[in-house]
Amino acid sequence: MSSFFIKKKGPPKVFKKSENSAGSKRKNDGDTGNKLKKKLNSKHNEEISSDSETEGPAVHRKRRANVEEEFDETPQEKKLRLAKLYLDQLRDEEEKKAEEESFETDLIAGRLQEEVLEQKGKLQRMVAKDLLPPDTSEIRLLRGHKLPVTCLVISPDDKHIFSAAKDCSIIKWDVENGKRLHTIAGGRKGTEDRHVGHTAHVLCISISSDGKYLATGDMNKLIMIWEAATCKHLYKFTGHRGPVSGLSFRRGTHDLYSASHDRSIKVWNVDENAYVETLFGHQDVITGLDSGSRERCVTAGGRDRTVRVWKIAEESQLVFHGHEGSIDCIQLINEEHMITGADDGSVSLWSVNKKKPLSTVKAAHGRHGDSGLEQPYWVAAVAALQNSDTVASGANCCASHQLYNTHLYTHTQHCRIIDTSFDCESSLPALLYTISYIHICIHPVWVISNDQPQTSTSPCYNVYCKPIV
Repeated sequence: MSSFFIKKKGPPKVFKKSENSAGSKRKNDGDTGNKLKKKLNSKHNEEISSDSETEGPAVHRKRRANVEEEFDETPQEKKLRLAKLYLDQLRDEEEKKAEEESFETDLIAGRLQEEVLEQKGKLQRMVAKDLLPPDTSEIRLLRGHKLPVTCLVISPDDKHIFSAAKDCSIIKWDVENGKRLHTIAGGRKGTEDRHVGHTAHVLCISISSDGKYLATGDMNKLIMIWEAATCKHLYKFTGHRGPVSGLSFRRGTHDLYSASHDRSIKVWNVDENAYVETLFGHQDVITGLDSGSRERCVTAGGRDRTVRVWKIAEESQLVFHGHEGSIDCIQLINEEHMITGADDGSVSLWSVNKKKPLSTVKAAHGRHGDSGLEQPYWVAAVAALQNSDTVASGANCCASHQLYNTHLYTHTQHCRIIDTSFDCESSLPALLYTISYIHICIHPVWVISNDQPQTSTSPCYNVYCKPIV
């Protein structure tokens, strides 16, 4: 029994299975560690490979933001965001369109208001205070006529000048470079039947407000109508019994008014190549004529010392008295006011509502002669900057000119000289050929002529004022 319970001595038994399990366990642990290291190294290598690309950190931040946005924004939220953007865009477009329409409406309203004021004769632009003497470097002398220039006109777009002279020719000039674009040669006396153009001194010229027609009048009692763009001859109007001394197109139409030494005014329709009617009233040769947009014209009656406003539709006329000498020139300032000059040296401002001048400047260009026998220099030309406070006059005293500030709507209406005379060989041509507020044509020898400057007693034939648009 006892031996049953007694353990026999002998070498210890090795359990190979257990050892193999432990080794296997250690081996497995080692393999697991190696695999983990490989994964970490692989991940690390991947990160390094990614960081080593040429893309900068800004690209990664943008990509990361896009990824976050994709993950953070739901489809419903994306639709809502896009809808809001679209609505904002529509709102901006509508606001911009409303602003443009409002701006256009304001422009139209302003234009209509100006037209109403212009029709009433109450539109006045204050420009006199801004006028400056011309720079002598801007003066240009245009040569082309063989005899003195008697009249000129500037096209409505300010790109061309049309001049006419005693040599019976008409020249079209380019304002920008001063080049001659076209010349309508004059003919000799007795060639009227075969020559297309004038064969006597051209005394007056006018262009329609749209720049389509050019009209010229001469000593031979003829009125020629030309196509302004090509200088092509269109019509010849006959009917006056004396030299044609004045022409004017009614603004906005192709109705033409003509004045003559036969003391009559005639109305023509250029579109229809037709004569309309004749107006009588002056007792002496008509020396000046002008018109605006109304169906009326104004004339100066020379030695009859009257200024007349012809209301054509009403078939009536208004007669004004005020000058002591021959009234040689007239110009409308607006539909209600006009300026005149006379050989007594005075310049007068008129309103169609009063028979006497609102104001008169005596001896506007000074006097000449011996002491006690002084005589005023006669005013041969006047001009007005339309619907403004500025007018100009020209006289035969060294071909000088004056600028005036006209206060038309004050209770004490008057004219005030705001500029002194300029030298006849510099400032006057500059005022003609530079695009500025005043364009003045003096005696041809200083403006458009091949002749040399004459003596200082040469008269000023024409003064022309035109604003820049």
